[in-house]
Amino acid sequence: MSKSKVALGALAGAAIGVVAGVLTAPKSGKETRAELKEKAGKLKAETKKRAEQAKAAAADGAASIKAGSKKVGDVVSNTAQDVKKDVNKHFTK
Repeated sequence: MSKSKVALGALAGAAIGVVAGVLTAPKSGKETRAELKEKAGKLKAETKKRAEQAKAAAADGAASIKAGSKKVGDVVSNTAQDVKKDVNKHFTK
């Protein structure tokens, strides 16, 4: 299971737990609504923060993959040039 699915599941579970806890607490409707609004705001901020972290991690991963593939391409190119030189050296005498 991917980390993002686990994180989303954890956030969903936390949200469900908060809502259940608030709704079962012995408070007036006005107090309950205010608490739900506050908790929803906090959850929204946390979700935004996690999404930004995931986006940054994905960008870092993409940059690493790009740099790695360039290095591999350079190695392959250099090896091909070396092989070409060796072939020319042995067969063009």
